[in-house]
Amino acid sequence: MTLNNNKLRIAMLSAHSSPLGKLGSKDTGGMSVYVRELSRELGRRGHVVDIYTRHNRNAHDRVVELDNNVRLIHLRLGENEYTPKAEMYPLLEGFFRELEQFRLANHLEYDLIHSHYWLSGMLGIWAQETWKRPHVAMFHSLGAVKNHTGIGGPEPEIRIATENAVIKTCNRIFAPTRREKERLINFYGAPPGKIGVVPCGVDLELFYPMDQATARCRLGIDPDDTLALFVGRYDSMKGLDRLIEAMRYLKHRRHLRLIVVGGDGLHTPEGQRLLGLTRTFGVEESIAFIGRIEQKELPVYYNAADVMVLASHYESFGLVSIEALACGTPVVATPVGVMDTLIKQGQNGQLVANGDAESLAKAIDKVASLSPALSVDAIRQTVQVFGWPNIASAIIKEYEETLAFRNLM
Repeated sequence: MTLNNNKLRIAMLSAHSSPLGKLGSKDTGGMSVYVRELSRELGRRGHVVDIYTRHNRNAHDRVVELDNNVRLIHLRLGENEYTPKAEMYPLLEGFFRELEQFRLANHLEYDLIHSHYWLSGMLGIWAQETWKRPHVAMFHSLGAVKNHTGIGGPEPEIRIATENAVIKTCNRIFAPTRREKERLINFYGAPPGKIGVVPCGVDLELFYPMDQATARCRLGIDPDDTLALFVGRYDSMKGLDRLIEAMRYLKHRRHLRLIVVGGDGLHTPEGQRLLGLTRTFGVEESIAFIGRIEQKELPVYYNAADVMVLASHYESFGLVSIEALACGTPVVATPVGVMDTLIKQGQNGQLVANGDAESLAKAIDKVASLSPALSVDAIRQTVQVFGWPNIASAIIKEYEETLAFRNLM
């Protein structure tokens, strides 16, 4: 057993979304960052991680060395890389067959399976059965909770059924917040003792405070403007529509601007819908859609902003807010994910219990006015605990306890 020398071989399953995907696009968000950064931190500690994901046209090599002891392995998930998530389920058997062929051809054995999202959870079930190894699962979002919000179309029944199957068969479930643990229990009947709470992490070396004037100069933003920032995908669950509406209540602040980072472009149907909303509310001149950018460029935007806004209807954690706070930028947020325990009014932002447009506007107005007086260092200090070394240590402890418990059975 590899556990004896404390070095594990881990099969990380992230079938639908690559850790090297285009962040801010339809299927690539915080989960991809999580898989990549956790794997790198594990690799730096001597653990060996193979991440299995679907092939895409930008993947010139089947196997990519991501970092020390970390490989990204591309497998086919159907013939169309743009297959919607809802249509991927029937393709999973072919993906797992190819995974098995690769594993056997390369004489690979793993100590542990770590799946991400419900689609990879199904792969984890098959791997657990075939390899006789423990399976830990992290869902990153829950179908039943999404349906409960009533936002967007209903999640497919096969998703809910698969999530239930994963919960029943896996050895351990990771939830990023106590609230998400409660949802697993209340919506799925998950055994409380099967769920470990480990938050998501942030790269504190990438996301750090810098001079706001310098950041604005780099982006060509007027130093006299008041800047609100949204970072995320064009997804109805992200609440961007109500943030756009909130801008109508802020017209009295003539120099207030909203920068929208992320999305698949204004040419898409969702992009066109959002653009139409800016015209409906008469705020098209005060909102700039920047589009998708590389993660390494995000710190400049966070530092240029007076306030970052998380207007989501549902988040399992809320990673972009942690990144903003690490840069010393206050956050206005709805009480989703970890926000209700993290955001402290007057210190690092404000919670908006009623996430309607007018309430968001009032909070943005207040925090933007306070922002110059807030301590950047004090804001950053509120997220120091989320550094990836701390998170990886907690995950490794969970791995070891899972393996030890299994060995006792």
